Amino acid sequence: MLGAMETTSDILFSTDLALAHVTLNRPRALNALTLAMCTAMQERLDAWAADDRIHAVLIDAVPGRAFCSGGDIRAVSEWARTDDPRAMIFFRTEYKMNASIGRFAKPYVALIDGIAMGGGVGISIHGSHRVATENAVFAMPETSIGFFPDVGASYFLPRCPGAIGMFLGLTSARLTAADMLYAGIATHLVATNRIAEIVPRLAAGENVDAVLQSLQSDFGPSPLESARARIDRVFSAPSIEAICERLESEGGWGREVLEMLAARSPTSLKLTHRELRGALSRSLPECLAQELQLVARVLKGHDFHEGIRAAIVDKDNHPKWQPTRLSEISDEEIATFFLPHISPEAV
Repeated sequence: MLGAMETTSDILFSTDLALAHVTLNRPRALNALTLAMCTAMQERLDAWAADDRIHAVLIDAVPGRAFCSGGDIRAVSEWARTDDPRAMIFFRTEYKMNASIGRFAKPYVALIDGIAMGGGVGISIHGSHRVATENAVFAMPETSIGFFPDVGASYFLPRCPGAIGMFLGLTSARLTAADMLYAGIATHLVATNRIAEIVPRLAAGENVDAVLQSLQSDFGPSPLESARARIDRVFSAPSIEAICERLESEGGWGREVLEMLAARSPTSLKLTHRELRGALSRSLPECLAQELQLVARVLKGHDFHEGIRAAIVDKDNHPKWQPTRLSEISDEEIATFFLPHISPEAV
């Protein structure tokens, strides 16, 4: 029997015996995270961490196209352009939630049935169990909107096999469920027609690993795995310029990737390359703290707001980046993004 259901407009919380259950409930916005959703989620995580009756947490979404498409970046852009403090409050709250998931001492199970991008990755990948269905689609699309991979991406992308994390962070490439498993984004694959079995079994106190293993599916080979050698060869280069040079010699695949990179914000590309190369030795909280510093800089710049305009407001998909070329951005300029310039706050 389900416990009392508590509802905000966009997120649902319930308890079922030993299981705490979160359901994202904003399908028309592809379950994009709002500040209120992040705040409510943080409050619940704190309560469940201290509640001995709760043995596991599960997060999913109402049926539809998406698990979670990211954060409500249109609102963030509007806030930032008017110096509304809610812009930075959103990121502080979201990153604190990501860190809480990362250190959550109980099993945390994310059921990814549909799109998981940006903030949707942040509320899943830091948990102990990430279950992808055949409908799952992963991406970190930030360079396409003048931003940079965040929500702890500087922690988890460098820990993908080889140079795959750099490839994903720079190109915004989308992964299938099989790719997600190969890259370590997902821990289990379960067919959509069997995910309904998970909640009642976990609520009854069954072992999480045993339940998910018993439902494991095979979605075929990973295209990402077959591309691993050339990804490593190219994306291990010491600079974004060197990556572009190596792509020139990679034939048709190289040309396709160069076209992808040409559509991205040049500032975002250089920022992302430096962010990911320097983060492997950092903990998740340290990575999130650094990302918060970067956010404060990026929100005051041009490209993020132009990217939101082109992708979400006007939807013309033709952003006018400033500067327009990699050669116009010095490494010294990028280095200034990483200098501490806002008050540190633990996440």
